[in-house]
Amino acid sequence: MTMAKEIRMKAAVRPELGTTAARRLRRTGVLPAAVKRLSGASESVGLDAHAFENTMRHHSGDTLLVTLDLGGTEVPTLLREVQHDVISGLAIHADFGEISLTKKLRVSILLKLVGEADGVKNGGGILEQTLRHVEIECLPADLVESVDVDVSALKLGQALTVGALTLGPAFTMLTHANISVATVVAPVAEEVAAAVEGAEEAGAEPTVIAKGKKEEADAAAGADKKAPEKKG
Repeated sequence: MTMAKEIRMKAAVRPELGTTAARRLRRTGVLPAAVKRLSGASESVGLDAHAFENTMRHHSGDTLLVTLDLGGTEVPTLLREVQHDVISGLAIHADFGEISLTKKLRVSILLKLVGEADGVKNGGGILEQTLRHVEIECLPADLVESVDVDVSALKLGQALTVGALTLGPAFTMLTHANISVATVVAPVAEEVAAAVEGAEEAGAEPTVIAKGKKEEADAAAGADKKAPEKKG
């Protein structure tokens, strides 16, 4: 597991709202953001855009625990969503949600496959990751950015399910145990070759359509119909 690192950011309440005000803030290097408080109220704030981008480059998880410094008051939050510019890829807005440090969170955790599957190494198969996130419950202090999933024992044709993941007593798995996380499959070329070989063994022969012969016969029949009758 990759434990969630402590992230701290300074934020300032922004009095001006709206699209025009947000554009003006971004031009001055401020990232517009919103914080949903435990009371249900939403508070508009601004962050240092450059510092935010630098912080995000060092964290791969989708769920990040961030302590916001709001005018000297520390507010524990989860970074819920980041909107990016479609051209530059830079963040243009961020959404945070205030949390209680004593209550469990329901979060989505990234799964990272580690190791070389036996079915790939010795069986020539292809490893496919069929699930990239799982839903869990845990206290904020136990939050992780990602979970390493060892696939080295997976053989050709086998699948690893959520039920086989070991997270520890601090976590409650919410994703169904029977859902597949990763599987090792045979290469597509081998599957096609096997299908062709099976058809040959069964004595199957390709159907040949004598298109030329049929066209000649149709032409002859048409000529017979058009030929004038002889008068005697």
